[in-house]
Amino acid sequence: MRKIGVLTSGGDAPGMNACIRAVTRYAIDQGLEVYGINQGYVGLLQGSINLMNKRSVSDIIQRGGTMLKTARCPEFKEREVMARAVDALDDYGIEGLIVIGGDGSFRGAKDLYEMFGVKTVGIPGTIDNDLAYTDFTLGFDTTCNTVLGAINNLRDTMTSHNRVCIIEVMGRKCGDIALYAGIGGGAELILVPEVEFNIDNVVKGIRRNQRLGKTSDIIVLAEGVCKAEELKAQLKAKGVEGSIKTTTLGYIQRGGAPSMQDRMLGAKFAVRAVDLLKADKGGRVVGIRDNQIIDDDIAEALAMPRIFNKELYKTATILGS
Repeated sequence: MRKIGVLTSGGDAPGMNACIRAVTRYAIDQGLEVYGINQGYVGLLQGSINLMNKRSVSDIIQRGGTMLKTARCPEFKEREVMARAVDALDDYGIEGLIVIGGDGSFRGAKDLYEMFGVKTVGIPGTIDNDLAYTDFTLGFDTTCNTVLGAINNLRDTMTSHNRVCIIEVMGRKCGDIALYAGIGGGAELILVPEVEFNIDNVVKGIRRNQRLGKTSDIIVLAEGVCKAEELKAQLKAKGVEGSIKTTTLGYIQRGGAPSMQDRMLGAKFAVRAVDLLKADKGGRVVGIRDNQIIDDDIAEALAMPRIFNKELYKTATILGS
């Protein structure tokens, strides 16, 4: 293999730039040509492809987002659309493709490999941490730290005014951002989609804390449960007294300089991905498990059921009481 491509697809995540940088510089060191594909699968279909050199990725390791830009491409599920993408790769002589993204991006990589024989390797880049085969995804740690900073700041003002604050965080149907950031921020209550929601239990928790003399309550709410304003309305309907404020962090969670952990993951994931392609292996995804960099078959990885860490959630419940 002489030429490889790299793209970022789906939602952006902190650490993507660090990963692009590592892919480019390590691959060049290994004697490969590297082509950056702009705007994910959309750019691949449009032929927006550029030859990269080591200077192409200067001054990006500390930046959030992705220098290659990203986009969603729902039409990429269609075989004739994927065939156009394969033609674009062939036009540039690109023999292997590194896809940095989440489950939707990986499904595109899987189809390219299984239907057309394109050597693809997926790198998990998503703040949601919702890929079952890997303990952590690129961008998750930075996002948790962003949420943690918000919890710290909100705690100050909530305590000053004896208020309850509902902080809504991202994660789609995965509650890991809420769980990890909630534990780190000392949240009194953490609500995640993996644990059945019961408004009466939330009310009991708030009233228990009031009896214990707590001057503020932080509730970290994963977006997969409900909206913050919906929860506030339910609490008021149940007779919870006092001021209840809501904060939806939104896209602020995706931006910002990547943490040390995400920069390191980006580098380690990149090296394994390039090594796989150099060995002419495709249809793989890289990840981290038990603090070791691993790679799995892409179809098997996507088929793995995600197991929520109930013991960690139980710990969070105890610590928040």
